[in-house]
Amino acid sequence: MKISFSHSIENVEWSRMKEIYRSVGWKNHDEEKIKKIFQASNVVAIAYDENKITGLGRALSDGVFNAAIYDVVIDKEYQNKGIGQQIIENLLAQLDDISCVHLVSTAGNEEFYKKAGFRKMKTGMARYLNPHLAEEYLE
Repeated sequence: MKISFSHSIENVEWSRMKEIYRSVGWKNHDEEKIKKIFQASNVVAIAYDENKITGLGRALSDGVFNAAIYDVVIDKEYQNKGIGQQIIENLLAQLDDISCVHLVSTAGNEEFYKKAGFRKMKTGMARYLNPHLAEEYLE
């Protein structure tokens, strides 16, 4: 398996992107929402095994000081093969000159992000409209 990366969403198969989200239990991401969030993201990394999308990640950045990484998602069948690490490295390489890169981890994946150099913040706050997400992520 040789993983390659694209930074473009021009020829993305949105139904495959939805399959990847669903493979990890994220059921609220339909094709239109996925397309919209990727179109609004100025940094993307899409991992391919041949022509098949295996994982994805995206970030938003002001281009100078701050960026935030979102939705690093690897197809369940391709997990634990180093693809997630490659996606993080790819996104960080695209954000190389940014002084602060934020990230919100899904529960249980904190160690993965620690290995990639992320650390817990002393001051981080969020507001979630969805009560289930608030329960999962907020103290």
